[in-house]
Amino acid sequence: MSKQIRNIAIIAHVDHGKTTMVDQLLRQSGTFAEHEKIVDTVMDNNAIERERGITILAKNCAVSWKGTHINIVDTPGHADFGGEVERALSMVDGVVLLIDAQEGPMPQTRFVTKKALALGLKPIVVVNKVDKPGAKPDAVINAAFDLFDKLGANDEQLDFPVVYASGINGWSSLTEGAPGEQWGPDMSALFETVLKHVPPQQGDPSAPLQLQISALDFSTFVGRIGVGRISQGTIKPGQDVAVMEGPDGRTVKGRINQVLTFQGLDRVQVTEAGPGNIVLINGIADIGIGVTVTDLANPVPLPMLKVDEPTLTMNFCVNTSPLAGREGKFVTSRQIWDRLQKELQHNVALRVKETNEEGVFEVMGRGELHLTILLENMRREGYELAVSKPRVVYKEINGERCEPIELVTADIEDQHQGGVMQALGERKGELVNMEPDGRGRVRLEYRIPARGLIGFSNEFLNLTRGSGLISNIFDSYEPHKGDIGGRKNGVLISMDDGEIFTYALGKLDDRGRMFVKANDPVYEGMIVGIHSRDNDLVVNATRTKQLTNFRVSGKEDAVKITPPIDLTLEYGVEFIEDDELVEITPKSVRLRKRHLKEHERKRASREA
Repeated sequence: MSKQIRNIAIIAHVDHGKTTMVDQLLRQSGTFAEHEKIVDTVMDNNAIERERGITILAKNCAVSWKGTHINIVDTPGHADFGGEVERALSMVDGVVLLIDAQEGPMPQTRFVTKKALALGLKPIVVVNKVDKPGAKPDAVINAAFDLFDKLGANDEQLDFPVVYASGINGWSSLTEGAPGEQWGPDMSALFETVLKHVPPQQGDPSAPLQLQISALDFSTFVGRIGVGRISQGTIKPGQDVAVMEGPDGRTVKGRINQVLTFQGLDRVQVTEAGPGNIVLINGIADIGIGVTVTDLANPVPLPMLKVDEPTLTMNFCVNTSPLAGREGKFVTSRQIWDRLQKELQHNVALRVKETNEEGVFEVMGRGELHLTILLENMRREGYELAVSKPRVVYKEINGERCEPIELVTADIEDQHQGGVMQALGERKGELVNMEPDGRGRVRLEYRIPARGLIGFSNEFLNLTRGSGLISNIFDSYEPHKGDIGGRKNGVLISMDDGEIFTYALGKLDDRGRMFVKANDPVYEGMIVGIHSRDNDLVVNATRTKQLTNFRVSGKEDAVKITPPIDLTLEYGVEFIEDDELVEITPKSVRLRKRHLKEHERKRASREA
């Protein structure tokens, strides 16, 4: 109980090296035994996280350094998973802010730092990747100071300690060294800075228990598990407690079954835990995020966790296509509704509600990535459904219709600047800042309606030949900016049910790019490709060659086909218009018109 404890969160913009840094801290604190096989980015243990190389869920681990127990929370860098960051920050007493020595502070650095400063946490700035050829540590520290100042940091927060580090090579230093050399022996400089600048927990072990649940886990053996930090008091297995939803919310009585703490990546059972410990408890069936587990006789609840509102909404519908039910296990509206309710228990930034239409649910989230990761998880679990084009969530402010505005940073090569600026201008973007780096690249900062960014990432990759970096963050709500043009090209729609033939693809090749290949099943109303012009075209994709007795041997009859576009879930969601749906099954992603019959589409367009 008397053991020294420090709780820190590692926060940064996406790809600035948080998870790699946690790897090194775990390795150098002696967490892994000599014989253990260690994988890289050990904290990203989810299949989708490993595939994409991003962190989606905030995760806990703990290390010991010179007799001090340091709890570390690895947080996501994407703003779409801001709900995870907000919860993680409620568990800690200090933050380690990682900034890339070449890129400097980015939009999502601003987002996570704003949250941390508002909670009164004092940051430790780590300038990571100082061994990169284009590193400029001094400029990055000045930019970080300016950023803190803009975000309203107090004098104590502005007097931040700085550590230089190379997470991938496993060293840190408090002073700058020569370029191309190693500046420090190991990560001890960072560990010492954490011990010196992060305050230990001040709670009283004999006071009434106060433990706020910040995350949930699930085990088939013990049911739901709550994760949170003890603010005061002591918790033991078998203890009777009150579970309270804020000062005025409902109260439920429960009994703690087990108390576990983190040790490295493992969870260890303990007989009791005191203030400052991040613990996992089980035994309480209806425990939720934000609730306070407190003393039964003398309850002292904490206010519920506040999470920013979602800005994007999509309709999740039951799959009604002619191919429905062939590949998925869970296809009914009840099964989809139950799965969404299960997701709500731990995904705090998500909102779900039923609509007037049968089998259609409105799901609101932080952004496209937030919602497509949910869809990808559902798809892998065997769910089959259709989803609509994402729409922004409007708000009425002072009687005026307002929409969310995003702050966008694009890092591009000089030669692509004109095309990117024109594309953002067409989408009602306003240029805020432009900064050339003197080495052939330029950074553009824009404020743009969130509507304008839907479907922009593919266009951006094409405009920059894949060399551009773009990131965005919610900024504020502002009055509606007017209409923004949609997709420039029409689509090719199948007129019949059946299978695609190579002969048919050969005839359609000059009409546009296809999404389908030979032998794929198609149905009437399914989108099979992008038209080269701006109107929709109904085509015969199941056409076969009329065979005759007459045979010729000649190369001129060989069918030449352009390879189809690889249709991913993200691409489909960004590509579709309001009258189209993405059909998602465990094995395929297809695009279709909302109305499959041509006369129904004509009627719907007349009514619109």
